[in-house]
Amino acid sequence: MAKEGVEKAEETEQMIEKETSKEPAEGGDSSHRLGDAQEMRAVVLAGFGGLNKLRLSRKAMPEPQDGELKIRVKACGLNFIDLMVRQGNIDNPPKTPLVPGFECSGIVEALGDSVKGYEIGDRVMAFVNYNAWAEVVCTPVEFVYKIPDDMSFSEAAAFPMNFVTAYTMLFEIANLREGMSVLVHSAGGGVGQAVAQLCSTVPNVTVFGTASTFKHEAIKDSVTHLFDRNADYVQEVKRISAEGVDIVLDCLCGDNTGKGLSLLKPLGTYILYGSSNMVTGETKSFFSFAKSWWQVEKVNPIKLYEENKVIAGFSLLNLLFKQGRSGLIRGVVEKLIGLYNQKKIKPVVDSLWALEEVKEAMQRIHDRGNIGKLILDVEKTPTPLMANDSTETSEAGEEEEDHEGDSENKERMPFIQ
Repeated sequence: MAKEGVEKAEETEQMIEKETSKEPAEGGDSSHRLGDAQEMRAVVLAGFGGLNKLRLSRKAMPEPQDGELKIRVKACGLNFIDLMVRQGNIDNPPKTPLVPGFECSGIVEALGDSVKGYEIGDRVMAFVNYNAWAEVVCTPVEFVYKIPDDMSFSEAAAFPMNFVTAYTMLFEIANLREGMSVLVHSAGGGVGQAVAQLCSTVPNVTVFGTASTFKHEAIKDSVTHLFDRNADYVQEVKRISAEGVDIVLDCLCGDNTGKGLSLLKPLGTYILYGSSNMVTGETKSFFSFAKSWWQVEKVNPIKLYEENKVIAGFSLLNLLFKQGRSGLIRGVVEKLIGLYNQKKIKPVVDSLWALEEVKEAMQRIHDRGNIGKLILDVEKTPTPLMANDSTETSEAGEEEEDHEGDSENKERMPFIQ
């Protein structure tokens, strides 16, 4: 009887906490509370593999260390690199379980020691070295940027990775100038649309783009010449510009490397910033990896010298988190915010998804169905189907993996902006 009384008292206390929005642990298991720490919801990758490795879980809320800001997250960006992380298809993948995600937007909730220039309540966007897909994140101040008053949180979450990548490649590496030409693959994606917008800020720049045919109508006004992603774009480009192009931005890799180099004009620059051809299914494929590696043209420095061509690579995350160039990136962000304030650029948001819908959001990227950026909206309520099919867990345990056939005929409609 005493035990029953204690249980009822605990249940009543939890109900009161829930009514006053104190984020209680759900269920009677005290391990859900993780001691006395406050909890938050977070998307957790339990292990590398398919979509069923993702879970919505409760975790201890982090607190800012020296030089860090604590951010109440409103929105998170979903990028192709997140698919590769989920598959373990990257160099030196971190240990699982982990919280994915590299960018977010929200409101500053607390400041660590020695933090200057920010106040509680500031609206910000930030880079995070993993852990972005959660209700709260802590990240060093050098990776945090204030956002304009008229920029929405979904736009802010779509801004850092896409626009910083596009700007750095175009202006810091390739030195885009008036009258030049650019070929960009995946022109309908987040980076592709950022590239197109930034090219429009320079007079007389010709943009060649490849994209799936069904995206052409939606993005035709953002590029000068648009080709189907499966077409022989080399011949199409040369038919329009016999000399080729000044800049090639390649996120595909594989045989596109050789094609891109063949299209460069003298003094042209080819930049590899991704390898999406390695992702052909839900899980990591050794065949796709080997095929992409085998198809990459072996670069001969003597040939580059003779043809006056430049080949480069760009990894924003490595530049930030491994090579310590946060100062350079802050300068880029400031220039981009200036362009945003001048109404010259604006993030293209494809759709908004609840944290519970992260699997469906990732599937949309697998299907190459997005035009612009997919956003995880932390405050969005999932569709009724998603609410019934939720896989929220605590750190104390994992839900069983989805059985084959469980998701048949279950379409979840995102919020399309």
